[in-house]
Amino acid sequence: MDGSFEACAEAARWLRAQFREPPRVALVCGSGLGALAEELTEAKTIDYRDIPHFPRSTVQGHAGRLVVGRLGSAPCAVLQGRFHLYEGHAPSQVVIPVRTMALLGVHTLVLTNAAGSLRPELGPGHLLVIRDHIDLPGLAGRSPLVGPNDDRFGPRFPSMTDAYDPALRRLALALAPKELRARSGVYVGVGGPSYETPAECRFLRRAGAHAVGMSTVSEAAAARHLGLRVLGLSLITNSAPADSDDEDEGDVTGGGAGPGSRPAPPGAGHEEVLAAAQEGARHLRALLAALAPRLDEPGRHAPLRDVIAGGAPSS
Repeated sequence: MDGSFEACAEAARWLRAQFREPPRVALVCGSGLGALAEELTEAKTIDYRDIPHFPRSTVQGHAGRLVVGRLGSAPCAVLQGRFHLYEGHAPSQVVIPVRTMALLGVHTLVLTNAAGSLRPELGPGHLLVIRDHIDLPGLAGRSPLVGPNDDRFGPRFPSMTDAYDPALRRLALALAPKELRARSGVYVGVGGPSYETPAECRFLRRAGAHAVGMSTVSEAAAARHLGLRVLGLSLITNSAPADSDDEDEGDVTGGGAGPGSRPAPPGAGHEEVLAAAQEGARHLRALLAALAPRLDEPGRHAPLRDVIAGGAPSS
């Protein structure tokens, strides 16, 4: 099981035979957010274990199913569950679904996650529309792009400037239900599975991050390598732990909690994160329904599906 072009192409060919119309938009569900698939109509569900070369989901809150239907008028795939480095998967395995979706014809990828807040103004139930990210595993050499480059996926050195599509970000901020108190910011991806220590949270805040999680960054890197449009949405489910040193960090602008602000509670466990994600999922569903007409805009993309049929990518 690997993330090679041949493996992903075989998975895409197998999936194409299962559906009348291949998806053009794909949504990856974070922990506890699988209910987002309920927005699809004419839905058909396939277990990951039946898809060639797909890993298995082992984490609570990740059902391990692919649901394909229509989101508004757009053919859409919803991945109920993702794969993480902390499960023991290689980086190239983590992104098998993203690469398979691109080869199937997807041009726009929506990445959702449940994340911990690093800022006092960003509380549980709020939405962070990801403007940029810090990929700590990638910076340490655990990127899905490490190793010999396959030009059929993309260039050796892909640009990550505007990795998260600016137009989609603006649209998400404009359409988000007021209950989500949506704002843009920087997401930092860590390896996990242990939650962050107070000192690590202080370090990440000083690095410029607003929220922290254990996913998304590898998928975003692979998606941009493939030329996909990416929208990243972090549902805040808990506040990261603070320590006494935070009292000396200054105001919010400088990265600290600031005098007189309420300190963050102890970090939540996975069950609390799942409960908070399920509570916020209904507002995310409303946002996706509002976004649906704009996620599938023909004529702007160069899907890779022609490659697995033996031709060159369309221009």
